[in-house]
Amino acid sequence: MAMTTEPFSAETIGELLRQARETAKITQAAAAAALDIARTTLIAIEQGQRRPRIDEMQKLAALYGTSLNELLRQDARKVDLRPRFRKIGEHDEKVESAIALLNNLVQAEVELENLLGITRVRLDPPERPILAGKIAVQAEQDAWELRQWLGLGLAPINDMVSLLELHLGARVYVRRLDPKISGLYAFDDVAGACILLNAAHPRDRRAQTGGHELGHFVSTRRAPDAVHAGNIESSREERYANTFGRCLLAPARAVMGKFQEVTAGASKLTRRHVIVLAHYFGISREAMVRRLEELGLTKVGTWDWFTHQGGISDDQAREVLGDLIPPDDAKADAKRQISMRMSLMASEAWRRSLVSEGQLARLLQIDRVDARALIDEFEAEGVETDGSRSLLA
Repeated sequence: MAMTTEPFSAETIGELLRQARETAKITQAAAAAALDIARTTLIAIEQGQRRPRIDEMQKLAALYGTSLNELLRQDARKVDLRPRFRKIGEHDEKVESAIALLNNLVQAEVELENLLGITRVRLDPPERPILAGKIAVQAEQDAWELRQWLGLGLAPINDMVSLLELHLGARVYVRRLDPKISGLYAFDDVAGACILLNAAHPRDRRAQTGGHELGHFVSTRRAPDAVHAGNIESSREERYANTFGRCLLAPARAVMGKFQEVTAGASKLTRRHVIVLAHYFGISREAMVRRLEELGLTKVGTWDWFTHQGGISDDQAREVLGDLIPPDDAKADAKRQISMRMSLMASEAWRRSLVSEGQLARLLQIDRVDARALIDEFEAEGVETDGSRSLLA
């Protein structure tokens, strides 16, 4: 049966071709040369100003490591987060690299879900636009409201990633980034909330970044965010997100109660007090002290005093907490080429013969050697589970 592109507009086809080319990391000049056309003609095709012929599309699809059927799959859900980030100004090369990584991870997950017919369950929290008035008051109230909505009450959030991913259905990835980058956030109607956290940072700092990004998810849902060392807390949106994160992780009533319990009988705030409190709430020692200052439980400038006295070190925390410090599993997972969830979906797609080795390599942004090693793992797992019980009754 002859293939037709009639259901697709020239603009849609151009956008699909552009996304496929960028995913394959092929320049416009190289693609134009492969078709033996001028680069300006390829630009016109990608912008929907010139409708490509079927044979041209077939050549481009092959060049991009896909098929025309896959490219034009009508039920495919395409996600491109990069244009959203371009709206928030210029970035350096390392931030751009992190944005590209987040985009690739989300696109791969969405395509695998589409192949397998999986619908991701999302529970987007109520939106709370930032209003006139005191930012701190709004952020505190909204963070407490979200806690109630999630049924958390005053309990500590021991795993921010699980809260975001399992409770809210957000797409959360923990990968090694440049140390200056803490995290990225973007929202897409198809993919939902998408968050990238830096595995190179300690767990408590990632929790704070996750809380910050959740603040954007609640207040400025469709505005992307890039948290990096150059951030200046000048806008109301950034002040809201920072305060929201602190209040969500360390709600006022819980902090006051635990502070009274931990410091009972003491006349001074000690390093041990700070270490125990920070561990309980899962935040950094600095964030804990600044929250105590914010709530009037210790003098303003207490953290600066600790800093001038040599700070509160990780070694001191280990002396106090010992085995209570949990291993950081996210750091080990970050060394993997793909997330555990994507690995499971990729394995199932391969088992069902829905993807070829080349398509798997392109989809997961890995080379053919690594794709083959991954497939060998899938096949070994398949042999081990041949006698397993079915998930269906």
